Amino acid sequence: MFTVARVAVTIALAAASAAQAQTPPAGQTFTMSATLLRGYHGLQQNLLAAAEKMPDADYAFKPTPDVRPFGQLVAHVALSQFGTCALLKGEANPKKDEKEDAPRTKPEQIALLKASTDYCDPALQALTDQSMNDTVKAGPNTVAKGLALTSTNTHGNEMYGTMAVYLRLKGLVPPTTEKENAARKRTGA
Repeated sequence: MFTVARVAVTIALAAASAAQAQTPPAGQTFTMSATLLRGYHGLQQNLLAAAEKMPDADYAFKPTPDVRPFGQLVAHVALSQFGTCALLKGEANPKKDEKEDAPRTKPEQIALLKASTDYCDPALQALTDQSMNDTVKAGPNTVAKGLALTSTNTHGNEMYGTMAVYLRLKGLVPPTTEKENAARKRTGA
């Protein structure tokens, strides 16, 4: 009798396990603000990783004479983020007098980038699907707050793409490609 009960329980558990395996996973909800914020946080990691990866000696590297050097790209994205987030916060840009082409060491460029992320995080993190359509004054214009997040992501991704090309020209693998390669190794793909 004990053996029959054990077999019955085993069969029931196997059937329940098979039913669970066939049940599709529950769907996820992707809200506008949460998705854009997830992209923003990933972007900030990529920008920082690219800035850290480029050797100090190559911060002055520019592929042609008429483009920005790598270090200036880092400063450009950081100072742009300060300006956008100051607008969102409704306060004066704390870095409005800084120039992207000012001489800075690699550690100073990285510190500036980190500071811009720290400055932006609270304002961007506070955005919700509802508040993204609230407006702020931008000079003579009125703009939706959500545009601060979308423009930060768009501009930052453009700058990361440019930085990735500079890294490749120096024989370095960009951080996003490193992540993809590591994921492929883990999954065997």
